Amino acid sequence: MTLQISPRGKQYMKTAQTLLRTAKTMTDQAIAAQLKALADDYERRAEKASLDDGQLLPSAALEPTRDLTSAESRPVRGRGRLPSAGI
Repeated sequence: MTLQISPRGKQYMKTAQTLLRTAKTMTDQAIAAQLKALADDYERRAEKASLDDGQLLPSAALEPTRDLTSAESRPVRGRGRLPSAGI
């Protein structure tokens, strides 16, 4: 049995990957950190969308978009949450 991401979840993952790619090109580290936090949010939305759409998807099944052990992927502390896109 193969577990898959729903079409809506795939769109969220695509957005997360685009945000991460953009964050890597930023020279302003504060903006880059915000983009990475937003990408993390979209990855969570991808998982939730797939679960909501009836395609059971454990967290381990999501394709990682970056190395979670690197220092650059650690969450930034002391910054407010980014506003929700209303999705």
